[in-house]
Amino acid sequence: MRLVSLLGSTGSIGTQAIDVISRNPDSFKVVAIAAGGGRPQLLADQAAQFGVAVVGVADPTMAGVVRARLDAAGVSPELLVGPDAANQIAAWPCDTVLNGMDGAAGLRPTLAALAAGHRLALANKESLIIGGPLVTAAASPGQIVPVDSEHSALAQCLRGGRHEEVLRLVLTASGGPFRGRTRSELATVTPTEALAHPTWDMGPLVTTNSATLVNKGLEVIEAHLLFDIPFDRIEVVVHPQSIVHSMVEFVDGSTIAQASPPDMRLPIAMGLAWPDRVAEAAPGLDWTRAAAWEFSPLDSEAFPAVNLARRAGAAGGTAPAVFNAANEAAVTAFLAGQTSFLAIVDAIGVVLDEHLDGASSTADPGSGSSRAASSFTVEDVLEADRWARQRATEVLSVQNQH
Repeated sequence: MRLVSLLGSTGSIGTQAIDVISRNPDSFKVVAIAAGGGRPQLLADQAAQFGVAVVGVADPTMAGVVRARLDAAGVSPELLVGPDAANQIAAWPCDTVLNGMDGAAGLRPTLAALAAGHRLALANKESLIIGGPLVTAAASPGQIVPVDSEHSALAQCLRGGRHEEVLRLVLTASGGPFRGRTRSELATVTPTEALAHPTWDMGPLVTTNSATLVNKGLEVIEAHLLFDIPFDRIEVVVHPQSIVHSMVEFVDGSTIAQASPPDMRLPIAMGLAWPDRVAEAAPGLDWTRAAAWEFSPLDSEAFPAVNLARRAGAAGGTAPAVFNAANEAAVTAFLAGQTSFLAIVDAIGVVLDEHLDGASSTADPGSGSSRAASSFTVEDVLEADRWARQRATEVLSVQNQH
């Protein structure tokens, strides 16, 4: 029996994790949950379903509503409120912490879970990407288990050989809803179109990131940090069926691929049970029906985000945090109808250039990237995050005036 704490329990990853756990009550028990507070009834229902000891709510204004819903559900767990609630839940006694939070807010909870010695099932890729060596240095070997479908696939494939036998990692990308379009054809894309992902059901940020392929750029950085493979040996190929989730090519010419239907419950189950498998975590492939799988090179001209991410990852320091934060600010503006689809990645490029060149007068954007990897702090990361969000907003405002 593994005791599990869920961060982001009411989100897409959290609710699918609860489905896996609910169907395997002899294997897992939820002891603590945390969420933003925007879905108080669901949070209370989850607390009642599992009889959790503690509930965390990030938004203080929702504390009263959540408490009332808990009372109505007939349960009275300890209620932690505020921006540090998730950190406290991450350190709560358990075996595994599933971090399914969104964005940079997941960094401190990731570090708290690692410091507490818990196994970390990591769906919040941003915390690893922006934290970089802060996170990898805090983790014991094998303590972080990836939940992203691509990185879960890589972890499974890497069981097939030793580290020194790996030639390259191959991340697959669905191509999103705009696969095959040229850059000029992307100029008039609307938020509604960007949110219509052909394969995956995800939140608005991740779905938009999939449309721009920023998500794949983040995953390249994540793969480098998780598996210690140089950036020039991590490739991206477009695979619209989303059946092969990633591949590992070995030095002898062999390639091992992990294939399954596009269902996040499988990598979530792997993250919770690693290194074991959960029986019937998700339906398997139907081999009685004919199927064709396509693979094609990434169009870097139409979708330059992956190469921008490589540049940020190779620079290290706080550059990945700047890449991620500038993107989140730009996506927010795009979804609000305040900027264009192409402006998202264009703004990232401008802000990243300024950071790496140290060209801004509003902050010292180059300082984080110039430091030794071991010398920057969480505060440096969060300051870079703050600066990049502000600068991206300014850049977009100027772009929109022309």
